[in-house]
Amino acid sequence: MHIHQKIQFSKIHGAGNDFVFIDNRSKLFKEEKEIIESLCARRFGIGADGLILLEEHSDCHFSMRYFNADGNEASMCGNGGRSIMVFAYHLGLVPINEGIRFMAVDGIHEARIISQQNNNFLVALRMKDCPYPSKSGEDFVLDTGSPHYIRFQESDEQFVDHAKQIRNQAEFKEKGINVNFVEAIDKGIKIRTYERGVEDETLSCGTGATAAALAYATQNNLNQGRIAVQSRGGLLHISFIKNDPLQSYTDIWLEGPVQYVFDGKITSGL
Repeated sequence: MHIHQKIQFSKIHGAGNDFVFIDNRSKLFKEEKEIIESLCARRFGIGADGLILLEEHSDCHFSMRYFNADGNEASMCGNGGRSIMVFAYHLGLVPINEGIRFMAVDGIHEARIISQQNNNFLVALRMKDCPYPSKSGEDFVLDTGSPHYIRFQESDEQFVDHAKQIRNQAEFKEKGINVNFVEAIDKGIKIRTYERGVEDETLSCGTGATAAALAYATQNNLNQGRIAVQSRGGLLHISFIKNDPLQSYTDIWLEGPVQYVFDGKITSGL
C-alpha cells in the first residue's frame, strides 16, 4: 500500500553532513522506513545522510529523533545535533548565542548558536561524557553517542573498501560500527569516516570527529585541549577535559559550521 504525504522540509548541512529536517511537533509525519529511505535517496529523493524530526519535549526546548538514510532510527548524530539548532532557530524556538537543552536518543544535550551570517552559522554542541577508548590491536574503539572504530592511518582511494571490511567484521556486523581513518597533520588531525546506516563515506561526522579527537588525546596522553579536526566537508573543533578518577573524558564540546540550504515540499509515496 502506498502512503501519500505532502511533506514540508528543510535541508541543512553541518560541515557537509547533510540532513532533511521535518517539524513533527504535530506528530503528523508517518515514520515509515520506506518513506524516510526515499526522502534521503540521492538520485530519486531530496538526498541526505539522514532525516531528523524535531518534536516537543516537556522538560527541554525540543527533542531530536534521527534516522539514517536506510530509514532506520539511529543513535546520536553530532552534526545533526548542531544542525537541528539552526532548524529550531528557523522555527523561532531558540535565539542566537544563548545556551539551550534538547533531548536526543543518548540523553539531554546542551547547545548554542555562537554566530550567524546570512544562512551560515557557527554552532557548539555538548557531547555526552565518554569512557576511555578500548583497544582493538593498535586501533581504538569508543562510543561518543554512536560507536566508532579509529585507525591512525593515512587514507587512500581504497578507503571505502577498507572501512567496509572493518564495519562487516564478525564482532561489528550485527549492530554496525562507524569506521574512521585518522592522520595527524600540522594543526590537528585529518579524518575520513564511513558511516553505518549510510553504508558509505560521509563528508563529515560529528560523533566520529569527537571519537577521533579523544583517541588522539589518549594516544598522546593529553589532559585537556581543543583539537582541530579537518573532515572532507569542513573544519570541526573538539574540546575536552580528561577525568582520571572517572576514567573518562568530560566537558566535551563539538563546534563547527552549519549551513541552512533550502526549504521545500515533497509528496512521498509516489
